Amino acid sequence: MVQLLQFHPESGRIYHGSRVFDPWLLSWTAAATPTCCQSISPTAALGRLAAAGRLRRVPVGIIGPRQATADECATAERLGSALARSGLQLLCGGGKGVMEAACKGALAAGGQPIGVLPDNEWTAANPHVAIPIATGLGAARNAIIGRACLALVAVGGGYGTLSEIAFGLQFERLVLTLGAAPTVAGAIACADVDEAVARVAAHLLGLS
Repeated sequence: MVQLLQFHPESGRIYHGSRVFDPWLLSWTAAATPTCCQSISPTAALGRLAAAGRLRRVPVGIIGPRQATADECATAERLGSALARSGLQLLCGGGKGVMEAACKGALAAGGQPIGVLPDNEWTAANPHVAIPIATGLGAARNAIIGRACLALVAVGGGYGTLSEIAFGLQFERLVLTLGAAPTVAGAIACADVDEAVARVAAHLLGLS
């Protein structure tokens, strides 16, 4: 069941019980909830904060195979778009397949997707990466993705995706899976994109 928050239109602040959310520190502090608030979902709350330019853009990772199926690419594109519309910052490996589809969705929705590349040059990034970061680290760059992201969502995947899931869990990140992503203890399987985005939003807001 979704925990509804309270949005105060005049101040643009988000309240929950006797607390107010700091969108830069991503933490709650004690405060009385004012009158004239609107009930709002966590996902919508993030969107409001991001639209006002107040939400700190801690990355959320989308991971998955280069050789992705058409269904996996479609899911990744919807997920990238949904994250961007919620004001969340996409970070991925910057390559083809799931990564390219996710970046395409995010960029089309107004996001600025980051690609952390295994390659030596930024030009290896797919055409929808707005911020390419060439590491020259090869597969070792998977550890950077696992460490840098607040949460990871796997869409399908093989051994490379499995390593990113493992790094995410090792670093105590929220790890979600969609479709035929590897089943790993500690990773949470989601029924669809909406559930994945809702779980990420609740996690960022400290509600999970």
